[in-house]
Formats: sequence, structure tokens, C-alpha cells
Amino acid sequence: MEASPRDPPSFARRRFLIHTGAITTGLAADPSFQAAAAVPREAPREGALVPVRLRINGRAHELRLDPRVTLLDTLREELHFTGTKKGCDHGQCGACTVIVNGRRINSCLALAVAHDGHEITTIEGLASGGELHPVQAAFVARDAFQCGYCTPGQVMSCVALIDEARRNMPSAVTPELHAEAPLELTDDEIRERMSGNICRCGAYANIVAAVRECAKGGRA
Repeated sequence: MEASPRDPPSFARRRFLIHTGAITTGLAADPSFQAAAAVPREAPREGALVPVRLRINGRAHELRLDPRVTLLDTLREELHFTGTKKGCDHGQCGACTVIVNGRRINSCLALAVAHDGHEITTIEGLASGGELHPVQAAFVARDAFQCGYCTPGQVMSCVALIDEARRNMPSAVTPELHAEAPLELTDDEIRERMSGNICRCGAYANIVAAVRECAKGGRA
């Protein structure tokens, strides 16, 4: 239903939401719609599975996977590395960040089969011998988390960005693209490089402080 030309934008939007909600409610009440929604997803046939070898935290895992399954679901559902979190599942929040062959990626956007033979590091692989990784320790010391759900992805991004800076990989705010000296991680650099990781609790100031501490101390 079209809004009157005299309707203010807020009223037109409200009318649209009301009509859309009515249509959705009607569909949900339709028995045929409910029956279609209740049909379980067909499991892949054995012949459709492909062999995949993933090296995770230094250990090889031989798997047979549906080629459509994501790396995130493989880590969580098949291998029980549940430290890697599923947040938006659309590559927008960064909670699922892992490091693959030295580069950080959103595992919810990556197919597991595409990383056959690759070296993958998850949050479970950072601590060594019961001792926290320096970035993990800095997060604790700086109180850089609240609910903790996004923290594994934040930590993995921090580890990766410090390595990126040491390799002089520029960001969108780097003033000099071809500097020979190690790139300085200013607060602006840290914020830009962490912009793909969302903290719904708003612990950004302490996250920046934790990264700064590790970068200046050379501990990551």
C-alpha cells in the first residue's frame, strides 16, 4: 500500500512495517507454509562428501565433509573448537576470526574444503604450556572484555594485526605506504585494523590499550 504524498517519512515507514508484519503473520498461520518449513534439510549422500585435511593448532585432522560446509561450522561442529564463535554468520562481526597461513580471516565466509592442507590457528592454539599468549594476558590486565563472546575473535585479530605491522603491511590510515622501518601502531592504526571486530559491550578503549601494550612491548 503506497503512502500518501503528505505522509511524513516516519509514518510511511510505520505503515509499511504494519502491512509487512500482517503478511508475515498470515503466512506463518498457513498450514501449508508450516508444513514446508518443517521439512528437514536432506543430509548429503556419502558419495557427495570429500576428503579434507586441516592442520589446526599444529595437529592434522582428516575429515570427510560436505563441500558446502563452512570452516566455522567445521571447527565448531565437527572438531569441537568452540572458542571460535558464531556471531552474525555473515562476515560482519569478526567473532569467528581465525588465522590461516599467517593471515586472519572470517571463518564463517570460508569453505572448509578451500583450506585443505592449510595451517589454521584458533583461540585454543594461542596459550602454551598453561601460559597465556601475551595478547590474552594483556586483555585480562586491561579488562578488555565484558561478556566475552567477541573476545576470541578480537584476540585473534590483535595477534594478526601486530604481525601485519611488523611486516609493514599498510592500512587505510597508514601515512607512508613503503616505509622501511617497522610500522608504528598508533591508536588510529589499531582502531582501523580492528574495525572488522564488533564489541557489543563497547570495550573498545581497553581493547586498543591492550593492543598498544603488546605492540610497544614486542610481546606478541
